[in-house]
Amino acid sequence: MRKDFVFNSESVTEGHPDKLCDQISDAILDHFLSQDPYARVRAECAISTSILFIAARFASEIKADIPNLARKVIGQVGYSQPDFDARTCSILTSLQEYPPDLDLYFNENRLSEAEIDRIQVRQQATVFGYACRQTEVLMPLPIWLAQKLARQLIAARLQRLIPYLSPDGKTQVGVEYRDRKPHRIHSISIIASRSKSAPENINTQRLHDDVLEAVLRPSFAGEAIRPDDKTMIFINPVENLMVGGPGVHSGLTGRKTDVDTYGDYARHGGNALSGKDPMRVDRIGAYAARHAAKNLVAAGLAEECEVQLSYCIGLPRPVSINVETFGTGKLPDDDLANLVEQHFDFRLAGILKRFQLRHLPSLHKGKFYQRLAAYGQVGRADLELPWEATDKIDLLQNK
Repeated sequence: MRKDFVFNSESVTEGHPDKLCDQISDAILDHFLSQDPYARVRAECAISTSILFIAARFASEIKADIPNLARKVIGQVGYSQPDFDARTCSILTSLQEYPPDLDLYFNENRLSEAEIDRIQVRQQATVFGYACRQTEVLMPLPIWLAQKLARQLIAARLQRLIPYLSPDGKTQVGVEYRDRKPHRIHSISIIASRSKSAPENINTQRLHDDVLEAVLRPSFAGEAIRPDDKTMIFINPVENLMVGGPGVHSGLTGRKTDVDTYGDYARHGGNALSGKDPMRVDRIGAYAARHAAKNLVAAGLAEECEVQLSYCIGLPRPVSINVETFGTGKLPDDDLANLVEQHFDFRLAGILKRFQLRHLPSLHKGKFYQRLAAYGQVGRADLELPWEATDKIDLLQNK
């Protein structure tokens, strides 16, 4: 295992076509679950110039104007240009309604342990959770910084600091590691697309100066490791004054799983997280694995930790639980895996009960999963996510 290396992670803004698809998919999910916590929903989108295609399958008596839900999301993100306008873009749908599955209409809060153990998973999946000491939220530094830059890029647009930007943008941060610890910022790339209505006098140098002042500098203001004289900074190095959004490049639900998780610094299962109701273990298992990994690191049992869960159709709990601490564990990895299995419930109904995943949209005024769809579904400091709680520290430290 190399100890000295450079690692890059990317993020994208909420207006990136892939992330726009994720938000629409999760907005559909929020709509159903906020009124019917036991609804089954699977929603996927594809987007391109002036057109959005939505494929949704659901089992619920709740009615939904799905095209209108999509237009609201597109409008909130900020698309009102001729090549892609929330009001006038074409929306095609392929909707399939199934009768409710009575076996899944259970209240997990009222189930006994024996009843929880009878709820079977219906997908095969291998999911991963990861945590490390590189940041306060126990996330890898490259993805943490890339997410900060992406959020600040949108903030600069909304606060009119750079009013000529479009909602679409991309960021990337390269971190140089020494002995597997962040040492310095190696490189920064920011792709900031302009609006079609931008003034003609906006040139490449103006964009570079504006992004440097309103995006890059504020993002690193509170960071311990900042760009230095040798840091390579690229702002639209190839695209120059590109116009972004669905009018330029297409998008799909679930294509940015590295942005949703750990920026590829750690493994992820490869399955899309957005657009799936909480009965899908390939989504909520990833949250449960993150919860376990974060608590192990927060308890001081490892400097970095990856938890892997493997599920088989027809069984209530994972068939495999593995822990990898990359040589940083205070106990052998097998002992930590036993500790995790003892103190964390990875059964499908157990995860639902612990995190209240079917009830979160109604508790957050009908908008929970949509907020997760951009800027990461783990390691969020701006949202009180139940899987980010370090509530098992005392139990783990006393063993």
